[in-house]
Amino acid sequence: MKISILGLARIAIVIVTYNSAAVLAECLGSLPEGSRGVNLTQVVVADNASQDESAQIAENAGAQLVQTGRNAGYAAAINAGLATLDLDQLDGVMVLNPDCKVHPGALAVLAGALQEPDRGIVVPRLTKPDGSLQPSLRREATVHAAFAEAVIGGSLSGRIGSFGEVITDPRHYERAGTFAWATGAAMLLGTEAIRQLGPWDESFLLYSEETEYALRAADQGWMLWYEPTAVVEHIGGESGTNPMLAALLMVNKVRLFRRRRGRTASAAYYLCIVLGQSVRAAMGSRTARAALVALLFPSRRIRELPQ
Repeated sequence: MKISILGLARIAIVIVTYNSAAVLAECLGSLPEGSRGVNLTQVVVADNASQDESAQIAENAGAQLVQTGRNAGYAAAINAGLATLDLDQLDGVMVLNPDCKVHPGALAVLAGALQEPDRGIVVPRLTKPDGSLQPSLRREATVHAAFAEAVIGGSLSGRIGSFGEVITDPRHYERAGTFAWATGAAMLLGTEAIRQLGPWDESFLLYSEETEYALRAADQGWMLWYEPTAVVEHIGGESGTNPMLAALLMVNKVRLFRRRRGRTASAAYYLCIVLGQSVRAAMGSRTARAALVALLFPSRRIRELPQ
């Protein structure tokens, strides 16, 4: 990334909204301090046909509003937001969830990390509203990791060697480094990488689109870098309580694995995911029960998001 002649990185922000009025104002309100030390050139709110006051809040805050016209999903809204930007006038684009608050100076730290060669994506340390760590870093999915998560759970397996896909050991979050992928709630994308990688994959609707993008970036030589000194607060967690979203999350995990791996490995991975959801469904989990139904019966899978 080449810094502008004025010495400040030129950064635009794309925020995706869908009925996000409860959190959007705080997100937008955090940006003046969060962008201290960079040249924040543009804030775009890409709205997926919200039925609440999201659009009005965005316009009142001076953001550029882009309407997708339907609940098109996360990737489609990102693509719509990116399409409004002149990448020749930017050094990076921050993709941000509306339930995030950017801590003071975080964008400058991320932009500084993005300057190093071959870094196409830089992600911050995510925290929960109470200030505790929100595990956001991931390993690439493997059969043995899926089996470990099915048997002992994701939280514990993430602490044992390289077993879990979700990295839960807090020691890994204390130092900067490269990782396979990370939660897509807050990601700074370099403009050269954006050009080379092309659009985000809209077929995923929600979940696994950031995974696919990060792994595609790695395939083309771009590194995802984690920078712990940049902090973004993130509420998140809806896929853990919403059965429809939990089902979509699991189905998309399997879909992405099948795209990237052979038939035998994909079958084993699918069986491990089914095993894990079966165990949790038997223990009374509504979200696991919905995920299991979607995994076992393709006709029960959602093809588009509710409007």
